[in-house]
Amino acid sequence: MNTPLLDVRALTLTAAGHTLLQPCSFTLAHGELLGVIGPNGAGKSSLLKALAGLLPPQAGEIWLDGAPLASLQAPEIARRLAYLEQQPQASWPLSAREIVALGLLNRGVNGSDAEQRITAAMAASGSAALAQRRFPTLSTGERMQVHLARVFAGDTPLILADEPTAALDLWHQHHLLRTLRAHCANGKGMVGVLHDLALAARYCSRLLLFDHGELVRDGSAAEVLQPGLLARCYRVRAHFDAHSGMLFHHDNL
Repeated sequence: MNTPLLDVRALTLTAAGHTLLQPCSFTLAHGELLGVIGPNGAGKSSLLKALAGLLPPQAGEIWLDGAPLASLQAPEIARRLAYLEQQPQASWPLSAREIVALGLLNRGVNGSDAEQRITAAMAASGSAALAQRRFPTLSTGERMQVHLARVFAGDTPLILADEPTAALDLWHQHHLLRTLRAHCANGKGMVGVLHDLALAARYCSRLLLFDHGELVRDGSAAEVLQPGLLARCYRVRAHFDAHSGMLFHHDNL
């Protein structure tokens, strides 16, 4: 496992003459949960779309477990990574369990093995009680739990998730991130956009701080959540207490 699960090399994104992402480079090792943080418009979602192969870069390379992402066909990408967007849509009148089962498409899993994986995935996302509910009747947070279970069912080496905790209550936020951390500990990896800096600091192996498309800092929570960097990027006076894992916000600049 010496080859990084993800290797991003001088990745650059532009759209209509506007720079979405300045050249940035970083790696994700097997077993890491990497948090992507930064203010609105920092380039976080654009980064995840590029990593998922949905947004072609203007320059740079993305290597996925030793293979150039640009050389992989869509079915192979789907076997290697799962991408969960900010507000995933599904309007079919299916049950929550049937939505989760979609994560097993083209996986060669069926019968009792499939049922066990679906059940385990729904338990992991905290959505087991929703199994027989029709998906359109679920709340925004419940739908996110079901989509997360769909991602877990696929059991891909890499998960890309854009604000997976945004619509969840406190218990489900912590349950989800504990589950993701355990998932990564088994040799897999995740890159997740998180707005809650305290959650990011508590659960992520490393943080990438972006601002105006620039990768400002790559490091541990203590290295990234520095008062000067928080003031520069978020325009707030705040400090991170490494001992308690708490972020204290004093006032806006």
